[in-house]
Amino acid sequence: MKRHYAAIAIVALFLAGVFIYGHKGSLTTHESSSPTTDARKHSQTTVVKPNALSFDKTQLSTTDPSSIWAVINKQHPLVPKTYTPIDLVTPSVALRVPGNQTMQLRSAPAAALETMFAAAKTNNLNLMIASGYRSYNYQVSLYGGYVSSIGQSQADIQSARPGFSEHQTGLAVDIEPLSKNCELAPCFAQTPEGQWLVTNAYKYGFILRYTDATTTVTGYEGEPWHYRYVGVELATELHTANVATLEQFFTVSGGTNY
Repeated sequence: MKRHYAAIAIVALFLAGVFIYGHKGSLTTHESSSPTTDARKHSQTTVVKPNALSFDKTQLSTTDPSSIWAVINKQHPLVPKTYTPIDLVTPSVALRVPGNQTMQLRSAPAAALETMFAAAKTNNLNLMIASGYRSYNYQVSLYGGYVSSIGQSQADIQSARPGFSEHQTGLAVDIEPLSKNCELAPCFAQTPEGQWLVTNAYKYGFILRYTDATTTVTGYEGEPWHYRYVGVELATELHTANVATLEQFFTVSGGTNY
């Protein structure tokens, strides 16, 4: 008889557990479809997601001249000033002066430039390199020529002093149309080629480095032909955030004075 009662008790407990579990299950199902819960979950997602996707500005150096994020300006020279990149190559693109050292770039920007020029060509736009890498000694001659012809104060807003030029990093390139229309001239900004670059260069890791609107930050007047390789990740971030200069993005000093 005791065994009979015990069996009845066990069955009763089992049925009660099924009822409670089923009841909780129905509550869970009902709760998951409630607007309040959905809103709360959505709110939590929108708070966490931006933090997970925040851009890490410390990934690469901004002072090492070999870094693609190096910020070179009148306040921040290359160190050493005679720095020479070790991976210079000549891109397989149209060159203004074939065989000249100034047609070279570092390997990463060279490959990216080839891809970018090929993309421009699919839009019937033919581009070529006007100037790429410039050695310290080359810049001595170039800057000296500007000083002799237009004076130092004017030279300083058009040309970098030796050891202060982005071109010396092998990451900067002056671009012009194959037709040489508006060659290294402000009107390049209005050409189909110049406008295409402004819209698309970031997709290949390049940014327009100098504009008239940012002269007080970068130290140089606008050069719509001067593009700087920083990699697709940073170029896209600058484009998305609508930040015009490396100085502003990394909070690095710049300006017009050495």
